[in-house]
Amino acid sequence: MALATRTDRRPSPARLLWRSTIGKKAVMAVTGLIMLLYLVSHLLGNLKVFAGPDEMNGYAHWLRTVGEPFLGHEWFVWLARCVLLAAVGLHGVSAYQLSRRDLAARPVPYAARRRATARDSYATRTMRWGGVILALFLVWHILDLTTGTVNPRGRAGHPYENIVATFSTWYGNAIYVVAMLALGLHVRHGFWSAAQTLGVNRPRRERALKATANALALVLTAGFLSIPLAVMTGVVS
Repeated sequence: MALATRTDRRPSPARLLWRSTIGKKAVMAVTGLIMLLYLVSHLLGNLKVFAGPDEMNGYAHWLRTVGEPFLGHEWFVWLARCVLLAAVGLHGVSAYQLSRRDLAARPVPYAARRRATARDSYATRTMRWGGVILALFLVWHILDLTTGTVNPRGRAGHPYENIVATFSTWYGNAIYVVAMLALGLHVRHGFWSAAQTLGVNRPRRERALKATANALALVLTAGFLSIPLAVMTGVVS
């Protein structure tokens, strides 16, 4: 008589963590910090536009040779893009699933929906809509300054000229300004939320963490907005 065997397939710890609310919040916090580090480095690189075309274009060329000869040409750039894409994807999926989970946990009758919406915090609304704006901007930004598809004078390997071209149009400036304001608010609330999730927001550190969040948001917003402003005023041309 054959004995039926039963395989007890338990989810892996990583899957259990991902399914939990705290796990999704941790993923959001870690991926958010990865994106924040990228933003800081991206801003520092973009500010080279003030040093002129040779400096800016030379920096772009250097990025494609990082790691050579161990890494091939542009390998570093593509590795960075893959890491960033994974971070953005995990961040967005976690945010969406947490939002749906939160709504399911507190069902609200239709008649009371407006009252419930009114009780939503300013930070929650800012993070939600700011994330949508930034996701749409990311698509535009790639088509504009990476592939040159929507850039009026897009030229591969000439980031300085591409930046001047896009910020010489009213719509390029309008899209960028709205996105950078959304970015500042997202960084401000996101940094504080990540500190809470990772458990570093002790009472004695609360003031310092809030000051850091405000400073990061202000520096990033002002730094990125300085570039279209410089093009519009003729400082960069």
